[in-house]
Amino acid sequence: MKSRTKYYLFAIFTVFLLFTFSGCHLLFPEDDEPEPEYLISYEMVRSVGLDFIKSLLNNQTDQYPGISVINDQVKNGIIVYKITYKTTFQGDPVVASGLVSVPTGEGQFPVMSYQNGTNTLHRNAPSANPNYELYLLLEAVAATGMIVSIPDYLGFGASEHMFHPYLHKESTVQSVIDMLRALKELAEMRNISTNGDLYLTGYSQGGWATMQLHKAIESDYSDEFNLQASVPCAGPHDLTYINDHIRNSETYPMPYFAAYLFNSFINLGAINTPVEDVFSTDYASLVSTLFDGSSSGQEINDLLTPFPGELFTENYRQNYASDPIFTSLKSALGENSIKGWKTSVPTRVVHGTNDQLVPFQVSENIVQEFHEAGSGEVTLIPLAGLDHGEGIIPAGLLAVQWFLELSE
Repeated sequence: MKSRTKYYLFAIFTVFLLFTFSGCHLLFPEDDEPEPEYLISYEMVRSVGLDFIKSLLNNQTDQYPGISVINDQVKNGIIVYKITYKTTFQGDPVVASGLVSVPTGEGQFPVMSYQNGTNTLHRNAPSANPNYELYLLLEAVAATGMIVSIPDYLGFGASEHMFHPYLHKESTVQSVIDMLRALKELAEMRNISTNGDLYLTGYSQGGWATMQLHKAIESDYSDEFNLQASVPCAGPHDLTYINDHIRNSETYPMPYFAAYLFNSFINLGAINTPVEDVFSTDYASLVSTLFDGSSSGQEINDLLTPFPGELFTENYRQNYASDPIFTSLKSALGENSIKGWKTSVPTRVVHGTNDQLVPFQVSENIVQEFHEAGSGEVTLIPLAGLDHGEGIIPAGLLAVQWFLELSE
């Protein structure tokens, strides 16, 4: 999932780190400024000049030609902040966090919110590791004149003391909405002008989160956010379909996805299905111990098995649809899935055609649902021959290029 992209970007961004100015000073509102409702604190991570960003991006055009389109639009330096902010989880207050990259110079800037993919490591959350390759590339996008917001999600960063509610619609939407509110307050405090426009994108879990956020904004927050376009990429929008795909496959190389989701729903109190009725004896006792933030997805995979016939009980594999013991699980999967609706927001659904982890069919299905609902604003963009990991950077570049075109 990270192989060649990871090592290529590592070399490029090591240079980036050597030439950036880091100012890790906690900043607070001045005495005469109003108390913010959501923003708690902000801390500058680094400031980078325009010329260096252009050079940095230019060095990557051979690997990713689409970067040249972005580089042509670079007109600002950037300042990167870590922020903490107030949100809620199941009715209780929580301090959450994220990463924000803002353009320097004059202008009124739109906001792009990027929802990242599945992560199990506390140290790889955006605010915990702003030097991670993908986050560095996203930070550089701000140089085009677009404020970039990268939420940590609950369970990471400032809220790492709690479990991560993986693929839980309500808490995901709430925490990202509240980060966007905190970002508005940060912009006011730092005299950063915004034009009110919002663009959404994300990959894998982030694609699902983008779609959930898109619908919530259109349904409930349209008076607060001016959503201009949405690009959900390779998202597991139909969790029932994903669950069936994993259960019925002979092999599935990311078994931790299934364990992560099940552990999340147990901690949420969303299901009463016993873990030993889903996972076989060799693995049932492991599920609750795997997601404390100290292990990578690959390390967790190594403790599981890529063979669903061994990972799951035979009853779960064969009788999931009919056995009442799985009723609550089926309900939770359905409640946290999303179907196409009649949206008025221009939307491009991007997905690799060779994706074995989140099948391309998931995106085909939801685009068809959008069209059946009367939504002509939604287009499916296939990434020919790309698997789940290979699609991350190309999908992100397609999204940014389109947003830049729309915002001209």
